[in-house]
Amino acid sequence: MNRRTSWPGLIMRAALLGFDAGLRSLTPLALLALRQPDAPRIAGWRRWYPLRHRWSRAALVAAGAGELVADKLPQTPSRIEPPQLAGRALMGGIAGLAIASTRHGFPAYLVGAILGAAGAIAGSYAGYHARKAIGDATSLPDPAVALGEDAIAIGLGWVTVRG
Repeated sequence: MNRRTSWPGLIMRAALLGFDAGLRSLTPLALLALRQPDAPRIAGWRRWYPLRHRWSRAALVAAGAGELVADKLPQTPSRIEPPQLAGRALMGGIAGLAIASTRHGFPAYLVGAILGAAGAIAGSYAGYHARKAIGDATSLPDPAVALGEDAIAIGLGWVTVRG
């Protein structure tokens, strides 16, 4: 068993992918869609129906890109409002479940989903407060700070998905 499928590796990857969903809710799923064609055979998520088909993978990537744009709009609600936070927790749970499907068995799936959801809540609050603090400290406009957050979300997610 390698670090990708060991319990410590599973826990870390599920929590990190959840944290990533807290920053940008659709980024983990979009990155899984991008990674699917060359994912290792042991990655159970690569056989998930939406990730097996080219058009559904394209839709996930398009939705992730759309979220990157929508996040900068002034009418976009705060990620820490209850409905948005619940949505991010759900996306983080799905992402954690996906990573956990690398290790077969119900306990791993459950742990991955729980850690993904918890990571998403943590990432939502951390991203919200960091973005606000950076904006206040630098007087940069919010969209400029958000671009930096986009880069962090994409980079963190890609490294986590790649294993």
